[in-house]
Amino acid sequence: VEDQRARWERKRSRTAKELLETEHKYLEQLDLVLTYFVTILKAKGTLKPAVLETIFGPLESLYSASHILSLHLEKGNLGLGLENFCQSLDLYGYYAENLEQANKTLKEQVRKNKSFRRFKKLQETRPQFQGRQLEDLLPLPLQRLHQYKHFFRDLLENTSPDTAEYQKLAKTVKSVCEVSHWVRDIFDKRENSLQLLRVQKLLKGQKTQVLTPGCWYIREGWLLVVPSKGEELKRRMFFLFSDILIAAKPCHPLHLLNSNKLSCQAVYPLHQCRVDKVFGHTWSQGGLLSLSFPQKTLLLMSSNQQEINDWYQSLKAAVR
Repeated sequence: VEDQRARWERKRSRTAKELLETEHKYLEQLDLVLTYFVTILKAKGTLKPAVLETIFGPLESLYSASHILSLHLEKGNLGLGLENFCQSLDLYGYYAENLEQANKTLKEQVRKNKSFRRFKKLQETRPQFQGRQLEDLLPLPLQRLHQYKHFFRDLLENTSPDTAEYQKLAKTVKSVCEVSHWVRDIFDKRENSLQLLRVQKLLKGQKTQVLTPGCWYIREGWLLVVPSKGEELKRRMFFLFSDILIAAKPCHPLHLLNSNKLSCQAVYPLHQCRVDKVFGHTWSQGGLLSLSFPQKTLLLMSSNQQEINDWYQSLKAAVR
């Protein structure tokens, strides 16, 4: 037991030291943004207060919370430091929610506001920035949140469960994980919206709508459709979403407007679909999937074994 405790203490000390060192580095980087951008911009009035708020969000509050945490860590007051820090964790979620708009507004100001563009360029040439731009520094809080999760977990694993500090660490780990999940959810939804928009632009016309609430993009790819009668195999592009499967074919290459688009051939709702592997159970060449709908059966084929397996798994999951 004594050996185990000594091992825990050694690992814990190493992690606490690394946490403090990286916290100092993180604070230095935030300080660059606050000193050379936020403070001066406020004083000069180059940007309107609302625009300044949109670009930098709760960055000053995040700096303040981390600064207090680092002071507690320096004194070895981990428990007290974590208690204070937990109260500020929601700021990371709000920062993530604002980040897309922050980047958009920043780009807009660089394009439209000549004095801000000059100011930004001048500040970024300072040696303290080491060639980095403001855009490189804005995502730092979310990268730090990811690091906190690992540091606090490591500290928890190397703390004796019968101490008061263990309870505080456990609470902190839970809070950080919840906020990380919130942040990941924001980015997943944003990525999904971009994918839906991309597919919508690829499809000719407005008849087929994929930009619907609750629709999630899953995957896409070329597959061969096996006709029921002895016709030729048809190569089609398939888009799989959480609720539908879309089959499309390329528009005519000489079409004036739609030469690089796809024409939707069919939309299959997945709520009454059954997916089966007809062949492709062994590592032979390719495979065949059967998709049974109330009014139709669709046979999809690929000469790539891995591809057909991936489609099978994705379709089963979407139907489920």
